[in-house]
Amino acid sequence: MIDDSNLPRLQKVLALAGIGSRRACEILIAQGRVEVNGSVVEEQGMRVDPLTAVVRVDGQRVPTIPDMVVIAFNKPRGVVSTMSDENGRPCVGDYIADREERLFHVGRLDAETEGLLILTNDGNLGNRLAHPSHDVEKTYIATVTGKPAKDVFARLRTGVELDDGPAKAVSARLVQQLPDRAMVEIVLHEGRNRIVRRMMDSVGHPVLELVRTRIGPIHLGQQRPGVMRELHGAELRSLYTDVGL
Repeated sequence: MIDDSNLPRLQKVLALAGIGSRRACEILIAQGRVEVNGSVVEEQGMRVDPLTAVVRVDGQRVPTIPDMVVIAFNKPRGVVSTMSDENGRPCVGDYIADREERLFHVGRLDAETEGLLILTNDGNLGNRLAHPSHDVEKTYIATVTGKPAKDVFARLRTGVELDDGPAKAVSARLVQQLPDRAMVEIVLHEGRNRIVRRMMDSVGHPVLELVRTRIGPIHLGQQRPGVMRELHGAELRSLYTDVGL
């Protein structure tokens, strides 16, 4: 029989994960709203291993690993998506040089693209976010040349042929038309190198400016370039749930 007497009780694990006070977490357990490893918890005081237990509240995954960090970073234009750069260019690593955690960025944006990057020390989350099989949506706002016709967006949704294979948008639409350029929104599941720029080139509307505004349920909102914010609470739980953890 495994001795779990040194493991923390479930209500403490939930409280440390930001669900609420221990008493509030006990109420959630009593209401049958908490699952551990796929089973509804029916009694108080259950002991769990926060490193391995799969805990959910109201069906949403609760990250319980101690010292786990997930950060939403608005990468500025001109910053390369690496932790160091041998050519001395500004890089993502410059922005987290003073942090104690060993963080990595999930995927990348080319140097001239601004927008949302996820930084974390959770390898499992990183793998789920990066792999296209998990269908995590990524939203981009592109300023492009010319006046895209309706059939342009239909072609993007149907799929265009690139030099490394076909690429298809989940959705594509016009946001704003200006005299000599347009703002378009493109939603993708994949993140191949410079894929939005190449897709727009293929339909005759090269990208002038590009911003990634969303990854799964995480939005940039009013977050300014160069600003980082740690994800907590419902926002963090929604991200884990979205990738199927």
